[in-house]
Amino acid sequence: MSKEKILIISHGHPDLSKGGAEVAAYNLYQEYKNRGIDCLFLARTDRPAHGGSTFSTRNDGNEILFHTHMGDFFLFQNGYKKHVWQDFKSLLEQYQPTVVHFHHYIHMGLELIKQVKKSLPETRIVLTLHEYLAICANNGQMVKPGNQMKLCYKSTPSDCATCFPDKSASDFFLREKYIKSVFELVDHFVSPSHFLIERYKEWGIPESKMTMIENGQPQVEFLPPRPLTKGEPRGKFAFFGQINPFKGIDVLLEAFKALPEEIREQVHLDIHGANLEHQADDFKDKVATLLEELEDTVTMHGSYESHEMGQLLAQTDWVIIPSVWWENSPMVIQEAYKHGRPLIGSDIGGMAEKIIDGETGILFRARNHIDLAKKIEDIVEDSFFWEYFVENIKKPLTIRECADVHLKKVYL
Repeated sequence: MSKEKILIISHGHPDLSKGGAEVAAYNLYQEYKNRGIDCLFLARTDRPAHGGSTFSTRNDGNEILFHTHMGDFFLFQNGYKKHVWQDFKSLLEQYQPTVVHFHHYIHMGLELIKQVKKSLPETRIVLTLHEYLAICANNGQMVKPGNQMKLCYKSTPSDCATCFPDKSASDFFLREKYIKSVFELVDHFVSPSHFLIERYKEWGIPESKMTMIENGQPQVEFLPPRPLTKGEPRGKFAFFGQINPFKGIDVLLEAFKALPEEIREQVHLDIHGANLEHQADDFKDKVATLLEELEDTVTMHGSYESHEMGQLLAQTDWVIIPSVWWENSPMVIQEAYKHGRPLIGSDIGGMAEKIIDGETGILFRARNHIDLAKKIEDIVEDSFFWEYFVENIKKPLTIRECADVHLKKVYL
């Protein structure tokens, strides 16, 4: 049994927030707990606490909800300092973890990292980077604000100030200096993709302090192929994830609209996602219009639970990831591979790294619905593609293997 005492910190609890980072953090915690390792899971929530307390417990008592918020999203600073300097400090001093593993700092504040170093200077601090928030003030997307959403290849204070006219180049220079001063307190960084490591290396984090570790997946057997009727092609496609402009759902719908009529009659797209109602009106109107035009070809199902993924994929031939931003390591890629389903994805960022074009799936030119439509047409007309890709899919890193790498390589 490990002598480690591990505190895992996430910006959300998967019971309350369904993001991939939250699930990855919780899966790791559950694996440690199953091994008998002394560990706690601290997850931030925006739900009010009973009696106004800072912490409350969930499930077995080793899962703690942190009722706090961030007051400054530009500098990632907590909105209620007592939560950091007194309450979080007290938790650290009582639990005395040997490792504090942050899976995020948004909604909680970078001060938590500073507090760990101040209260427990010998404790090892690990931070998993799930996106580019430290580098990019535009929600960590590295996409320029505006309708065109142009991809950003490298941040500089002057370029960032152009994107945000209310801030000066000096503001962004000082922002970078502040974040890097906190990151210097981190002993090791973990990234689920090599692409993200390259971005942070260019930004200034030493490569020697970073390790690429995939988000571990529960171990399951490949799903059997979806049963086909006589003459039916592999034409069932699915999208999983948040519905917002960055995820490229409009590109996906435009692609299905552009399909030749004889192909469109042979395919169907299922959209499993949520939060369309929270998007800007022009985006909602665009998606609503496309859905109406494609009512016989596309079905909108709404949100789903993670435990439903296998059942949904059993009815699917292909998973499509049409994101227009770089992504890092979308959880849906690992989910699809885990169940033995090939992918079609944008040829940028973590998608281009994880989907081996022509081997485990197909890449299309990002943001180009015509290219995506052509790729869909090709694979519907030739069943060889699906069978060949499935044969080449390797099972992704398991949660057990993921935990082993952390314990043997990162936490020491």
